[in-house]
Amino acid sequence: MAIRSLLEVDATDWRREVLESNILTVVYFSHEQCPWCIRLNLVFDEVSGEYEDRVKFVKLNVLADPSNRELAVNYGVMSTPTLMFFCDGKPVGQTVGFVSKEQLEKIVNDMLEMYKQCIKQSTDLKSYIV
Repeated sequence: MAIRSLLEVDATDWRREVLESNILTVVYFSHEQCPWCIRLNLVFDEVSGEYEDRVKFVKLNVLADPSNRELAVNYGVMSTPTLMFFCDGKPVGQTVGFVSKEQLEKIVNDMLEMYKQCIKQSTDLKSYIV
């Protein structure tokens, strides 16, 4: 079953789409009045298609709803655009500000390597004891 590589979420589906995700998840905290977000939208959308089934790309508009804004504040998001990477429901990295396509691809590749380590560390070893 293919995983949709790009989703728009809000605080109501945060748990299901981000915290319970079983693959590396990139959350893009943004809003429509942010000039750097407008520039990053195209890059984010384009790169999301290149990592289909390996990485979930999620957009959260921090100004769309007070609960979205509260969620961003709870994760320490101080400005937009912010990209935050989640492994097994936990933030494992972030970048703030505009990045080029090449920079975003490098960051995602680095995070995929980190994700492999995260999964190894969060695996319950008891289930493998024979």
